Amino acid sequence: MFEFFFKYRPLLFDEGSFAFRPTIATYVATILVLVAGVVTLRTYRRVRANSRPIDRAALTGIRLVILALLVFCLFRPVLVLSRVMPQQNFLGVLIDDTRSMQIADRDGEPRASFVDRQFGGVEGPILTALAERFVVRLFSFSSETNRIESVDALTYDGTQTHLGQALTRAQEELAGVPLSGLVVVTDGADTADGLPPDSLMPLQAAGVPVFTVGLGREAYTRDIQLSRVDTPRAVLQGASLVVDVVVVQTGYEGQLVNLLVEDEGRIVADEQLTLPADGEPTTVRVRFTAADAGPRLFSFRISPQVDEMVTQNNIRNVLIVVEDTREKVLYFEGEPRWEVKFIRRAVAEDDNLELAVLQRTAENKFMRMGVEDADDLAGGFPRTREELFKYRALILGGIEANHFTPDQLRMISDFVSDRGGGLLMLGSRRSFAEGGYAGTPVADVLPVVLDETVGDEESTFFVETDVRPTRPGATHPATQIAETEEASATRWPELPPITLVNAIRDVKPGATTLLTSGDESLVVLAFQRYGAGKALAFPIQDSWMWQMHADIDVEDQTHETLWRRLLRWMVDGVPDQVVAAVPQDRVELDESLVLSAEVDDANYEEINTSQVSAWITDPDDELLEVPMDWTADRDGEYSARFTPRKEGLYEVRVEAANDGELLGSDTTYLRVAPSESEYYDSTRRTPLLERIAEETGGRFYTADTADSLADDVQTVGGGVTVVEELDLWDMPGLLLLFILLVLGEWGYRRVRGLA
Repeated sequence: MFEFFFKYRPLLFDEGSFAFRPTIATYVATILVLVAGVVTLRTYRRVRANSRPIDRAALTGIRLVILALLVFCLFRPVLVLSRVMPQQNFLGVLIDDTRSMQIADRDGEPRASFVDRQFGGVEGPILTALAERFVVRLFSFSSETNRIESVDALTYDGTQTHLGQALTRAQEELAGVPLSGLVVVTDGADTADGLPPDSLMPLQAAGVPVFTVGLGREAYTRDIQLSRVDTPRAVLQGASLVVDVVVVQTGYEGQLVNLLVEDEGRIVADEQLTLPADGEPTTVRVRFTAADAGPRLFSFRISPQVDEMVTQNNIRNVLIVVEDTREKVLYFEGEPRWEVKFIRRAVAEDDNLELAVLQRTAENKFMRMGVEDADDLAGGFPRTREELFKYRALILGGIEANHFTPDQLRMISDFVSDRGGGLLMLGSRRSFAEGGYAGTPVADVLPVVLDETVGDEESTFFVETDVRPTRPGATHPATQIAETEEASATRWPELPPITLVNAIRDVKPGATTLLTSGDESLVVLAFQRYGAGKALAFPIQDSWMWQMHADIDVEDQTHETLWRRLLRWMVDGVPDQVVAAVPQDRVELDESLVLSAEVDDANYEEINTSQVSAWITDPDDELLEVPMDWTADRDGEYSARFTPRKEGLYEVRVEAANDGELLGSDTTYLRVAPSESEYYDSTRRTPLLERIAEETGGRFYTADTADSLADDVQTVGGGVTVVEELDLWDMPGLLLLFILLVLGEWGYRRVRGLA
């Protein structure tokens, strides 16, 4: 409509400057017009008697506007523009070559169809129009940017979009030639953590405008997306995993769908959920068991729904290493109690837990159970870090603080903070404050506040109470005593009462209470992270009542389940002397990554002089040794760079030695596969594309408005230019205005009876 009235597009008026180009004839004609105006004014005197002052003013005003319009046109107004010289300037056209361009979110047509139709072959109208005016250079971009001869070279299988890199690469390639601008055809779904702040500065400095063409929808009308899946990197075999899956949807509010979890094709969980309101994330908690050892590829998916625009974002694949190892736990008990028997019974059938028990039978006399050889714990509680640190978790029963030396108390604290082990203190007259632990290094580790006024022998506090899970305890893996969270929350109040020995009412800032007494006044189970490890307080003496009480069925497994899951959680994530790591469980083919390792000695003190190597087994079982060097950034940290050349699963085994003695090894896994990130959050990023265009002096277009692209680049672009003047006097809008004014005067005279 604008072009109909004003001849030219708005962009030309924005970019051009206004000027007059009068001639001698212009001045002569202007004089004649002014004379005509004087004559016109005199004619109104003859109708003076029949008109009012307002009539004469209105008619005079209209005539003057008409005369002014005529004078304006006689002075020949022009729009002065700078246009690029045809075929003397270069233009870079960058086309998105990633998977998101295959998404059919516009009337069932893939985004790539626009590219093929407008830029393909010899008849692509936009490419043809650009080629008439510029020397066009085509580029494809994804994670890399490459020159192409035609759009036929596009495959649309790129797995990452690096828009900033593409702009930089194209400008560098076209440096030294008269460059009118860059055209970027994309959905703007950048996967490189946003456009680098300085990526546009070279373009701005060189005066190179960027014209962005945004494809796809700004928002989907019907779509379900698994935004995030939170899983551990490694778990023990048989572990019960609790995984949070974040789901976002549009167009399916209130619909029931099933979230499936598959372990390499075998369904291990099926959770039904009601989809939330459009755009509102919801977290679905899924529970399943990691039954098979080894690196396992778990798939989380929701089946595609009717009319769903993007189905590739309905699935997330996660690599989890299921470890078939035996984790050592030391239980030191200072008095005869039934807990020893029943905790041993609870973990006896768990192939991944190894419980060693040291029970004091008399002063300086101990009974050992579950030890590996005759020398283990022969001297009582470990006196060296090396002896203690070979365990992953430590349980302290009824053993008073003054049984330990100051070095041993400090060593227990270091076991948690430095070694990263798990510590659990049970209730007893010889535990917590009653056992004299207040003011010791162990008290710093514990998650509860110890009352230093409590005497060693004076406490007579015992209370029988039932147990309730707190809100965190209802979902925490350590307190799940049934197959589902709902069943576990129901089961806790049904258990018989137990005896709380130590009156603990307060936890430390940052600690979490998992279980409380029935009236919620006393702490039954709490934990906190401390340094690299974790510590728990469990001030009861008879959890075995949950196994042997008269109201408990003989086949009931509640007690065993609690202790297995509690101990598994305590040893989960406890590091070895050598810990191997990769930055993520999946990388692209030919994508360079950094392998890292942390190396400690037997006392878990960092070593910077070790000989460390990564032994990498590729998908074809070929073995490669990659030496690792100390990073110098952190003590005990080693790294090496590795680039995978094959798709599939890689085993990375890191070995460390010092002075010819093997310190230890660790194995992790790496999956090399195409990324699916292009399908997530894949709507058109209009704000980003508009910002690029605005900050560089270009323009933003959609698929519907891109027809004017070639003309706009010719006007806005830089390079070799020529000045052009466009006449404005003959604009249809001016003619229409003139006609309306003449008709308006005539009509006014007729209505007022002045004709």
